[in-house]
Parts: sequence; structure tokens; C-alpha cells
Amino acid sequence: MTPPFLVLGIETSCDETAASIVRLAADGRAEVLSNVVASQVADHAPYGGVVPEVAARAHVELVEPVARRALAEAGTTLADVSGIAATAGPGLVGAVMVGLSFAKGLALAAGKPLVAVNHLEGHAVSARLEADVPYPFLLLLVSGGHCQLLDVAGVGACRRLGSTIDDAAGEAFDKIAKSLGLPYPGGPALERLAEGGDPDRYPLPRALLGRAGCDFSFSGLKTAAARMAEGATSPDARRDLAAAVQAAIARQLAERAERAMATYAAAHAADDAAQHEPQHLRFVVAGGVAANRAVRARLEATAAAHGFSFAAPPLRYCTDNAAMIALAGAERLALGLTHDLAVAARPRWPLDEAAALANPTHIPGRKGAKA
Repeated sequence: MTPPFLVLGIETSCDETAASIVRLAADGRAEVLSNVVASQVADHAPYGGVVPEVAARAHVELVEPVARRALAEAGTTLADVSGIAATAGPGLVGAVMVGLSFAKGLALAAGKPLVAVNHLEGHAVSARLEADVPYPFLLLLVSGGHCQLLDVAGVGACRRLGSTIDDAAGEAFDKIAKSLGLPYPGGPALERLAEGGDPDRYPLPRALLGRAGCDFSFSGLKTAAARMAEGATSPDARRDLAAAVQAAIARQLAERAERAMATYAAAHAADDAAQHEPQHLRFVVAGGVAANRAVRARLEATAAAHGFSFAAPPLRYCTDNAAMIALAGAERLALGLTHDLAVAARPRWPLDEAAALANPTHIPGRKGAKA
């Protein structure tokens, strides 16, 4: 298919039920016509985290009215869309199945092509929503479930440079926030608590300093901060510990990003020499943790210091949303990359599957490599 066209995106990978209409123009620019997100925060708050069964049941109730509202806000109908894109993984598999099954039903009923989208690819393209961020670029994907550095050459062409060997940065934020007695969701609550705190008061461990490469580790930081939280009972101590945690996470992200920038720049310098044309170096940060202002500022400064331009999605597109799924689907649709109705939901789906299988950061289980 040839742009311009409209794509309906459906996202149900975790605890947000989302639908969006995105128009992809002939020049590759994306315009978000609607972006509807129904959050389940209140449903999961009593448990201090996402309960998969609760999430899946809520998606069943919400996905149809959310999609209907997205079409209405965009001033269009299902008959007008060019295709339907839905998250097919990774994520809570019961939740993913709800959105994917709903999208299959719509595609079958309306006679529209279906695109099964990798949720991580959605985050990878999220900075391209309403902004001119052309391929290729270096990507830091940092969220509650994922922390990876990737060389993104184009649609679906991602090469892993580094990944977490244990916890993701967003997971560390959430679990440390819980240790401090902060409400769910913990990451934003910890950021608010950290305002005005002294990040130097609490010495926190720095992971993998003697290890080459661009991998991350946050489990040691999480454990140390949880122990310190037991003694941080005064308001000042709690604020200072939150500031220290935030600074430590931002520091590790920046340190590993610096290593990836050196590797990326060297690789692309060789390409530039072969093509006799200098290439613009772009650093993109996406995922829920990209909404943290301290992390964002540290990474933006790191990019500038190493000759990279910096791009990140608007805050509304950092966390899970369907606009990024619609755009990822639209870009695939433009290349003729669609799926039949037999496509399955996947709890695990690495962006760089070759690297995940050849060098998994987690021991593969029966469902395959995790990252």
C-alpha cells in the first residue's frame, strides 16, 4: 500500500487499554488524530502492582468502547481506515490476547489488513509521532519491563548493543518506591518525592563497572536502596534517598549510553566513509522512564556532549499508548508487511531475535529468550 492512509492502533500489553487513529503521510510524517487511553491504575493500586488476571478482565470490558471513542474523536469510521494494528507481544499474554483478538475480529469483519506489532517497536518509533526523527538512530528503550540500547536502522531493523541482565530501570523505580511506602504507580511518586532532595546523602552501588559493553544491572541498587529505606524515616531522609536513587539510575543509563554512542559512532563513521557522506548522529530515548525529567535531562546532556542530537516522545507518548502501535503498524503496512488471522500473542518477543537467541541476557525458558 502507498501512503497516505489511516491506521487504527490497539494496545493492551499491560494495564492500559488504548486505541488511536494515526495518519501516515506520503512523506513519512505521522499525525495523531486521536489517542484514547483508559488507565487501570485504580484497579491495581490496592495490590501495589499489576495483577494479570485483573488487567485482562478490564481489557475485555474496555477495548470496544475505547476503540469506538478513538474512531469518533478522529472523525472517521472503521470503513475509512486502511488497516488495523495491534500489539501482539511482549507483555502479559492474557492482556495481549484481548487486544489482538479484538483487532482480528475488526479486521475480519471490515475486510481490512491486520498488522501484529511488537510493543517494543511501538516504543522505538514513538519519538517519530508528530516529529521529524528519521532513521537511523541509536535508541535507549527504558521502561518498567525493558532496558535496552539498540541500533535502529529502519522499520523492524534493530541490533541490540546492550540490555539489562536483571531488573529494568522502571522496575527498580517502582520497587524502591514501594520500599519507601509510596503509592502505585511508584516511578512518578518517587520522582515527586525526590524534588529538592540531596542525591549525595546516600551512597548507592554502581553496577558492572569492571564489565565491558553496554549492559545494565539494577538489582544491586534496588536491594541497597530497600535496606536504606528501612532507616529513612524522616521526611528529609526519604526525600534525599529518593533523589539519590533517581540520580543513580540516571547515571547508569548515561554511562551505558556513552559506551553505546562510541560504538554506534564508530560503526557509522565507516559507513559514512564508504558513502562519502557524513551522517547525522541521533540519540532517541523512549519508554515510560523517558518521562522522568531528571533522567531525561541527564541523557540529553550526554547526547550533546558526544555530538548526538537528542529526541524523546512527548510525555503523553512515553508510557503505553496506541498511537505508537498505530504508527509502527502504518510503517509496516507501507512496506506490505501484514499478518493473517493465525498470528499468535507472544509473552516474549525480542526486537533483535538473533542476538536474543545467540546471546540471551536471561536463560531461555520454554517460551524462548526473554530479551
